[in-house]
Amino acid sequence: MKIGVLKETRTAERRVAATPETVKKFIGLGFEVAVEAGAGAACNISDAAYAAAGATVADKAAVLAGVGIVLKIQGPDADALAGFPRGAVLAASLNPYQNRELMQAYAEAGLTAMAMEFMPRITRAQSMDILSSQSNLAGYKAVLDACEHYGRALPMMMTAAGTIPAAKVFVMGVGVAGLQAIATAKRLGAIVSATDVRLATKEQVESLGGKFIFVDDEEARQAETAGGYAKEMSDAYKVKQAALIAETIKKQDIVITTALIPGRPAPRLVSAEMVESMAPGAVIVDLAAEQGGNCELTRAGEVVTTDNGVTIVGHRNVPSRLASDASALFARNLFNFLSAFHDKEARSIAWDWDDEILKAVVVTRDGAVVHPALQG
Repeated sequence: MKIGVLKETRTAERRVAATPETVKKFIGLGFEVAVEAGAGAACNISDAAYAAAGATVADKAAVLAGVGIVLKIQGPDADALAGFPRGAVLAASLNPYQNRELMQAYAEAGLTAMAMEFMPRITRAQSMDILSSQSNLAGYKAVLDACEHYGRALPMMMTAAGTIPAAKVFVMGVGVAGLQAIATAKRLGAIVSATDVRLATKEQVESLGGKFIFVDDEEARQAETAGGYAKEMSDAYKVKQAALIAETIKKQDIVITTALIPGRPAPRLVSAEMVESMAPGAVIVDLAAEQGGNCELTRAGEVVTTDNGVTIVGHRNVPSRLASDASALFARNLFNFLSAFHDKEARSIAWDWDDEILKAVVVTRDGAVVHPALQG
């Protein structure tokens, strides 16, 4: 079976879906691997490195010729589907909720499209979870981006000329990205606090040395889905949460927001009034910018400074800003996923369509959109 790795074409996408490391592993399992020329250039992987690992480096048409599985970071646009063989498997981040028409185009093209961000949060799928691997890097990079725009040091420094107080960092949303942001800010010497609607995250925050800020009521005790994600909260809870956040946020030097709800716009956590209450020089890094932003004043893809001197960072595709590491982790996620269905005797993939992992990630198959969440 042939695996094809295509070059990413989306704006500011610097990652690649396979590395020489995973190419070697795929070949070791009996696969043929073809990589589009220049696919790894943006993250410093040369064509020669892929060739040395055993891959065939060629143009897009040659890569797609006879391919059984196509690996990408982001799913191709509809106008890029020419050359994809009917029946081929596409494994990538597809953003199906926001790209329903594109999912239909995949179905009509005869692709079996697998959305890797739909990976279920079960033990045996942890090593396949692209959301976790990429969010971990995003949380780390968010703190570094905040430091870039914050014109002061983070740790307390005691000098002969006097003491510099530690910066106060507030992390909103304690998922994978939030936890890494807390850990990174603490390592850099900041005073860190964090909030989340899920009470279960309190112990995690405190274990990293942060202070947990929380509206503790009955609704909050049931604010986590069976899959481990945060639920959409009621309007009454949002009012109480906003009051607590408003009081907390005006004391902060840096705010990092990470809250996302699958299939929904990012929850609005930071209002314009809250931003106005912050001191000049404060920084907000909004990791939810691409999904509408957790901050009312965020502009996706931009860094803006408000009239009162608060900088709001809304970078798109933050993992791609650490392209080499992000590619390495994403590529391993894909390898772990495919190898889980590898038939050693046939030296090929034996898909078990009743497997709970495939039921979760398969969006299109046999010419139709089949994922239950996308029906209707």
